[in-house]
Amino acid sequence: MSDFIIDDDDRYSRLRLISWWDQDKLRAAKILVVGAGALGNEVLKNLSLLGVGKVLVIDLDEIEDSNLTRSVLFRASDRGQSKAIAAAKMLHEINPDTHVVPIHGNVMTDIGLGVFRDVDVVIGCLDNREARLWVNRCCWKVGTPWVDGGIQEISGVAKVFVPPGSACYECAMTENDYRLISLRYSCPLLKREDLLAGKVPTAPTIGSMIAGLQTQEALKLLHGLPVQAGAAMVFNGIANNFYTTHYQRREDCLSHETYPEPISLDASAASFTAQDLFGAARSHFAAGTKLTLELDRDLVLALHCGCGNTRSVMRPQQLVAADEALCPSCSQAAQPEMIHSIAQDHPLASEKLAALGIPAYDIVRVTGGGEYQTFLLAADEKEVFKA
Repeated sequence: MSDFIIDDDDRYSRLRLISWWDQDKLRAAKILVVGAGALGNEVLKNLSLLGVGKVLVIDLDEIEDSNLTRSVLFRASDRGQSKAIAAAKMLHEINPDTHVVPIHGNVMTDIGLGVFRDVDVVIGCLDNREARLWVNRCCWKVGTPWVDGGIQEISGVAKVFVPPGSACYECAMTENDYRLISLRYSCPLLKREDLLAGKVPTAPTIGSMIAGLQTQEALKLLHGLPVQAGAAMVFNGIANNFYTTHYQRREDCLSHETYPEPISLDASAASFTAQDLFGAARSHFAAGTKLTLELDRDLVLALHCGCGNTRSVMRPQQLVAADEALCPSCSQAAQPEMIHSIAQDHPLASEKLAALGIPAYDIVRVTGGGEYQTFLLAADEKEVFKA
């Protein structure tokens, strides 16, 4: 009978004693964490302690004093710094084995579908429905499981979604959820900054608890252990009630579109034009087919005011605030001119893909003749993953 030998020089020795544990799987894993606030701090800390090989973290906010009571990775000296960058710096101190790639940006505009495809799990630490819906649709397009988390005061919920078969986040959305998302936009369909500034009260205790559940579910997914996909684990901190609820899968759910395996192109969003894309895509369609690039993000071309004032914008709708639509000449709200597709004969076809709102390492969709094909902008991979 052999004895267990514990190597105290191996920082993962106690973890390896778990019967199903595979540290090599964790070292090889890639995880995208969306949000570096209270929940995100705890998730990131856990992933670093576990020795996950590569973690990408995206957040668009900077550190404020109010973050310091709920965020284990931030210090008073970090005020004003990017949450993602400050978190990455502290995580390197916790465990240099984990390579953290910080992204100061918006998950809806700055993360390409190639990232969602290449990571093993996405962990959502978000505070709004719109971003959750976006993450859900991205994960479904490329078949990547994701774990959502939400907290308020001392209660919280963790949800696991596994495409393509389980119920998804949108399956569980109600009419009120859609209404609240629509309220985030003004009459000219631009984002209302006043609603974006809402703060949710939370204690650090519930952040630790829900982040622990999220990380644990991600661990199970990485190890191939069973999870309750399409279900929510709900904790009421006042009553100390914990229960699991299962969502019903909606077969007509708009999130359930799944892309085919993309064709890899030696192309970058920063240097490839739409015309270049059409040239590369031509051989995958019947001769003479008119091709069109479908944009995942509506592009605001310009703002037009009734007084005659016109201003060029050229940014995704999600990045244009309603306040920006106020005309500098007459102070009235201008109307946005939007476009959601670029045909091969459109004047914008000569623009770089990045100028059309397409992020690095994205998977783009080209349609023609009633068919479509997807293409991966593979030249961006090393830059995005900091390989």
